[in-house]
Amino acid sequence: MRLKDIYKGFVGALLIIMLTPTLTLTSCSDEPDSQYFYTFTGEMMSEYLKSRPQYSEFTEIVERAGLMNLLATYGHYTCFAPSNDAVDKYLQGRGLSSVSQLSDADCDTIARTHLVSYMYTTYDMVGHKMPTVNMLNRYLATEPGFDNDSNAVIVLEGLAKIIFELKDDSVENGIMQPIDMVIEKSNSYITDLMRENPKISTFYSALMATGVINDVMLVEDENYNPKDYEPYYTQSGGYEQQKKKYEAPDTKKYGYTFFIEPDELLESKYGIKKGDLRALYDLACSIYDEVYPQDVNAPGHSFENLTDSVNPLHRFVQYHILNMIAAGVDDLTPQEVANFQGLSNFEGAIGILENLVNPCDWHYTLLPHTMIKVDKITVNKYLGGCKRGQRYINRRNDAKFNFLGQRIEPIDDEYKHDGINGHYYYVDDIVAFTKDVRDKIHNQRIRMDFNTVFPEFITNGLRILGDPTQADAVEEKYGRNWCFPEGYLDGVSFTNCKFVWRRPVSMYNIYMWDEFDLYGNFDFTFRLPPVPFDGEWQIRLGYTSQTTRGVAQFYVDGVPQGIPLDMTKDLNSDYYIGDDFISTMDDYEALSEEGKAEYIKSLKNLGVYTHPRSFYYNSAGSGSRGYNIVQAIGQRKIISQSYLDSNQDHYMRIRVASDGKKGRDNEFALDFIELVPKSVYGADGDGEMEDDL
Repeated sequence: MRLKDIYKGFVGALLIIMLTPTLTLTSCSDEPDSQYFYTFTGEMMSEYLKSRPQYSEFTEIVERAGLMNLLATYGHYTCFAPSNDAVDKYLQGRGLSSVSQLSDADCDTIARTHLVSYMYTTYDMVGHKMPTVNMLNRYLATEPGFDNDSNAVIVLEGLAKIIFELKDDSVENGIMQPIDMVIEKSNSYITDLMRENPKISTFYSALMATGVINDVMLVEDENYNPKDYEPYYTQSGGYEQQKKKYEAPDTKKYGYTFFIEPDELLESKYGIKKGDLRALYDLACSIYDEVYPQDVNAPGHSFENLTDSVNPLHRFVQYHILNMIAAGVDDLTPQEVANFQGLSNFEGAIGILENLVNPCDWHYTLLPHTMIKVDKITVNKYLGGCKRGQRYINRRNDAKFNFLGQRIEPIDDEYKHDGINGHYYYVDDIVAFTKDVRDKIHNQRIRMDFNTVFPEFITNGLRILGDPTQADAVEEKYGRNWCFPEGYLDGVSFTNCKFVWRRPVSMYNIYMWDEFDLYGNFDFTFRLPPVPFDGEWQIRLGYTSQTTRGVAQFYVDGVPQGIPLDMTKDLNSDYYIGDDFISTMDDYEALSEEGKAEYIKSLKNLGVYTHPRSFYYNSAGSGSRGYNIVQAIGQRKIISQSYLDSNQDHYMRIRVASDGKKGRDNEFALDFIELVPKSVYGADGDGEMEDDL
C-alpha cells in the first residue's frame, strides 16, 4: 500500500487554524515573549493534560520539567501524550514504580522528547521522520502502520502508535497526539548503540581495531551561538515585493551515518565468521589492493597495522561512514513532497521527474576523496528486480552497466540506531569503493545540489520542507531561509559578502527549488566534491539568469577560468544563440536525434547547456508541469575543463567582477554543480552523445 493511500485512510476533515510561529526550531527557552500572553477562550494544551486523568503521570513529568507554563501560553505545539498505562510500562522497564522515582533530568528529557514546537497532524507525517526536530533537537522517526483494530496509524520510533480515535485533537495552542507508549530517544553516542547490537559485532570490532572509532566522536560546537549573528534581509529572484529574512542556523552539529553489513550476511555470503577480523582484512585487501596498488608493499598495509591510513581494513571501515547525519532514509536522497495544494498531480522528489531519472544524491565518506551515490529507485525501465521507492548505494542499472548496488535496510526494532551524533542502517551486501565503483559506476555525470556539497546542511536539519507552494511561508515549519556565518561550513571561506540559502519554492525553476546566493563584493572559495579517478573533467555550474544578478570571475585551484560569468544573460540573448533558442518542448522533441545532438553541440561550443530535461517546476503554483529545458534562464555553464587529480583537494574561487553594485547587490546564484568526465562530455567526438536528462 502506498503512503498516500494509508494517510488518506485516516486523515479526517479536521480544520487546523494555522497561527504565526513564535519559537525557533531549537529554542530551549521555557519563557515565551510577553507579547504572547493573551486571554484565551479555548482549551490550552496544559488544560487538556490536567483535565484528563488518563494523562496524570505525563502531566506530572511535564510539570517537573518546568514546561507546563509554556503549554499554557500562546504557541504552536504538537504534544505526543502517553497515557498512564504507557508511562507505567516505561517505568516498569526501568525497574521503577512511580514517576516520583524519576530524576528531574529524566523528566526534562521525557517531556522534551514528546513535544515539538510546531503543529503537525497525522497528514503532515508523510516521511520517515518528523519534518522538524522535537524540543530535544532530535528527529522522531515516523512510519505508517496499523493498530490492533486494523486502523491506519502513525508509528513513532518503531513502537509508539498514535491512538486512532484520539489523533489530531486540536487545542488553542496546538495539536494533541495521544500515544500508547513512551517515546525513548537515546542520548548515547552512535558507536555505543552499535556496540549494543550483537548482530553487527564484526563491523564494530573492525571499527575499534582500525581506530576509526576515534574519528566519529564529534557532537556539537558548543562555542557556536546563533544569537551572535544578526538576521539578514534582502529581496531575491524576480520577486521585488518580497523582503526575505535569512537567519544563522540554530545549531552547529557534527555527525555520521553508517552503512553496516550484519554478521549473518558476512558469514553466509563471504564466509567471514562472527568477529573474524583476519578474514575481513583479507576481503578488504581483495578490494582495495586493486584501487590503491601503490600501497600494497607499504608497512601500514599489514594486518599488524590496522590503524594506518593506507591499511585496507582501515579504508574498508571508512568507506562505510558518511560525514553527516541522515536521520531517515529521506535525507539520503532529494527532499520530497506529497499532494500539497497546487501540486495535486505531483508527489515525490521535488523538482525531479521520477519517471525519467532516479532521484539521487552524492555524499562524502570518511575515506578521503571518495563519495557514495544513493538512488531512490523510480524509473520502471531499470528496476532490475527491486521495488520502487527503495534506496540503493552505488547502483548503476542502465543500458551500459548492470550494477545493482547495496539496498539500505531498516534496523530491528529492538535495537536503537539513532544516537546523539549519528544513525546507522543495515545493507544487504558489501559497501566498498571497488575498482568497478570507481571506473564504471562513478564514471558518469555527477550532479549535486549545493545542499549536499556542504554536509553540515543535512546534519543540522536545514533542508526544512513544509509547503513549497508558499512563496513566503506562513509558518516557519513550512521553511526557513539561512545565512551562514564565516567558518560555519567546512572547506568554505569568504569575505565582504553574505552567503545565504533560499528555501524550496515550487514556482522557482531551479534544481530542487532551492538556491544558494552571494550578496556584496564577494570573494568566495569552497572545496569541490572529489572526482573518483584522475583525468579530464568538466566542472559546470547550474543557475538561472536574472536581471537582478551580477558578474563574477571563476578560479579553479587558483587558476582563472575564462572570462567572467554574467548572470544577467539568457540563452535567447545575442550573447548566446538568440533567436535559435528552442522555446517549446514540442519543438525540441520534434528534432531528430542528430538534430538534438547538433543543437546541444551549438550550445556546448558557447560553453553552456540548458537545464536538464528531467527537471520539473511548478509554474506559478498552478500544478502544471514544465521542463526547464525550454526556459532560456535555465543554464549549466562550463566553468572549467581540465585535468583533476583524484587524490587531491580542489577548490573553486568566485570573485565579484561587477562594475559597482550590479543588479541587487551583485546577487550571484549557486544552484547545483556537475562534475563530468571526458567519457561523458566528450561524447560528441568520441562516442555516444551525452543524454539531456
